[in-house]
Amino acid sequence: MTDAMPSLEFMKAKAQGNVLVVTLDRADKRNALSAAFIEEICALFEWVRRSEPVRAVVMKAEGSVFCAGLDLIEHHLEDRSATDFMYICRRWHAAFDAIQHCGKPVVGALNGAVVGGGLELASSFHIRVADQTTYFALPEGQRGIFTGGGATVRVARLVGEARMVDMMLTGRVYSGDEAVSVGLCQYLVEGSSFEKAMAIASKAAENPPLSNFAITSGIAHIGNMASGDAYYAEAFIAGITNTQPASKDRLAAFMNKSAAKVLKD
Repeated sequence: MTDAMPSLEFMKAKAQGNVLVVTLDRADKRNALSAAFIEEICALFEWVRRSEPVRAVVMKAEGSVFCAGLDLIEHHLEDRSATDFMYICRRWHAAFDAIQHCGKPVVGALNGAVVGGGLELASSFHIRVADQTTYFALPEGQRGIFTGGGATVRVARLVGEARMVDMMLTGRVYSGDEAVSVGLCQYLVEGSSFEKAMAIASKAAENPPLSNFAITSGIAHIGNMASGDAYYAEAFIAGITNTQPASKDRLAAFMNKSAAKVLKD
């Protein structure tokens, strides 16, 4: 039996069918991520991992800003030591790992600013949908700080090391088609990013859970391996996934010509 969802102060979460809609709910602070907010993300996505009814997640935000990143006011007032802040960074890593490796597809419905730690958060999603207000930046250089929530791994993988260095040194902002072209988001919509994100999440939720687990976690882990190890891991994951009962049923439907066809939109 699935345990109860953790209590939430900085987010709202509500199931829409088998998709859990998670809303960042700190609009008065531009959804900035405090230390307590990060702990809440950890707890929620550990619960998502265990929750069988949840088959996919959409994350959106209240207000005109998706996430402004690190709560700089809290950071300044706390006057943390280097050791203290290293621990904070490791908790951010744990929170965003919990999202990326929860075993369920996580789709971001982005709007407004997705900057600094907000981009680190978004980069842990499997699919990112931007609307016409969305823009991406890493202004750490101008703030006299350095990324600490995993950008050097996740964002660098999305856009490449050279682009990330440029973003941090100059404050370069990406938006619109350019953001799609460099890999910061996969979709750009004219209307509601939430509606598109829900459509994507609902479609992904129809896949067998084991297949979604393999796709959302396996590819990321394989990317960290030497090629020989990666080929072995791919074969191992395929061996388990491609022989599951749900796979056999769907392959039988393909053989019987009752499966949905792959068609160009």
